[in-house]
Amino acid sequence: MRRYVPMTGWFSNLCPSRFRTRRRLCVLAVASLLITGCTVGPKYVKPTTEVPSSYKETAQNFKEAQPSDQIGKGTWWAIYNDPQLNDLEEQIRVSNQTLKAAQAQFEAARAAIRVAHSQALPNITGGVSGTHNSESFNRPLSNTNLYYQDYVLPVDVSYEPDLWGRVRRLVEANRSEAQATAADLANVDLSLHAELAVDYFQLRGLDAQKKLLDSTVESYTRALELTQSRYHGGVATAVDVAQAQTQLETTRALAIDVEANRAAFEHAIAVLVGKPASSFALPPLSLSTPPPPVPPGVPSDLLERRPDIAAAERRVEEANAQIGVAKAAYYPNVNLSAGGGFESGVIGTFIQGASGFWTLAGSAAELIFDGGQRRGISDETRALYEQSVDNYRQTVLVAFQEVEDNLAALRVLQEEAKTEDAAVAAAQHSLDLSTTRYKGGVTNYLEVTTAQSAALSDEVTALEILIRRMNASVLLIKAIGGGWNVSQIPPV
Repeated sequence: MRRYVPMTGWFSNLCPSRFRTRRRLCVLAVASLLITGCTVGPKYVKPTTEVPSSYKETAQNFKEAQPSDQIGKGTWWAIYNDPQLNDLEEQIRVSNQTLKAAQAQFEAARAAIRVAHSQALPNITGGVSGTHNSESFNRPLSNTNLYYQDYVLPVDVSYEPDLWGRVRRLVEANRSEAQATAADLANVDLSLHAELAVDYFQLRGLDAQKKLLDSTVESYTRALELTQSRYHGGVATAVDVAQAQTQLETTRALAIDVEANRAAFEHAIAVLVGKPASSFALPPLSLSTPPPPVPPGVPSDLLERRPDIAAAERRVEEANAQIGVAKAAYYPNVNLSAGGGFESGVIGTFIQGASGFWTLAGSAAELIFDGGQRRGISDETRALYEQSVDNYRQTVLVAFQEVEDNLAALRVLQEEAKTEDAAVAAAQHSLDLSTTRYKGGVTNYLEVTTAQSAALSDEVTALEILIRRMNASVLLIKAIGGGWNVSQIPPV
């Protein structure tokens, strides 16, 4: 009789120890590959972009400073020292519907990460079934067991190892998209607060214009009364009275028009703070103080302080990960499955050792021909990656443009305000002279109305410049990120 030699013993006797060591290493390598696999696709590298060493407008007109020291993170509007503005800005985070929608979008993006991550875990299904069968006596191959029951409690497990990193790349892509959505949320928050500040200062500027026009109406009313008295005394003409009346009514019309514009901004603010326009009101408060200085910092900080730049950069990494997902499709799919449970024809012996069953299976499949589908998807993902890089660089360029635009606006408007203040003073002096000349009978009332128009126009222009300066200040804060920093992106 031939003696039986176990395979393991025979192999151990046949192979030297170095071969057994190599065999163990091979087994460990295969097991490690099944557990961890590899990750195909390019490694992400943050795209480069040209960053100037300094802002053109700050070279001579602004002192370099740390924006984070001057503008509070999250409450940048406090720099204007306006309690009413502060109260309105806080209401945005509580009641603004656009901001709530952006928050919901971020939550959806975070949920998508969990969906992608679930693909790296096995699927387990279980159930229970019971059947009562009655077979035909005349069916082929019939036996005597025509009536029987079958009770089954199966549990099935299927698992696709992430050998090539498809799931890991998919998780990476979804994580980058969630972080981009978080940056989008920060950008929406920043934009809404900036929009509210701009509308608020526009409204306060209109309050100042209304106050100026109301004061001018009172002045023109007294001038009309004076002209009428002079007319009744035979000193002035009917033309002088008509000119004074025209000047007064024209100014009254301007004051009414300001009220319509103010109402539109008040309604816009109501929507921003999440309240019906019909139940919202702001008491008049004139704009009078110039904007505070806003140091823009250094250009390199802009890449870390702008949420839209951060969102664009995160989408570059997402597009890079999608290349890896597309590349993993070129490799075979490996599936492992297992099943087990209990089955019995008698309920009393349903869950017993003898009723148990199990099965193990594995398969690997490679797509041989797909008509160029994988190649097309791969080319598409690479093109989308290049597009995301271009979008990122364009976002950076636009960011620098916005900072320079508002720095230039603040510089030019500051100079214009000084010149306009001088024009207001000169126009008022001219009006005083013309009024004195008219009272002395040296000139007619046309000279007075001309001087009145010039003085009012210069004062309105001075207020408009102040409003523009406040708007440029707000937009500059928005352009430099409003105190936000890329470190505020959640790790998700």
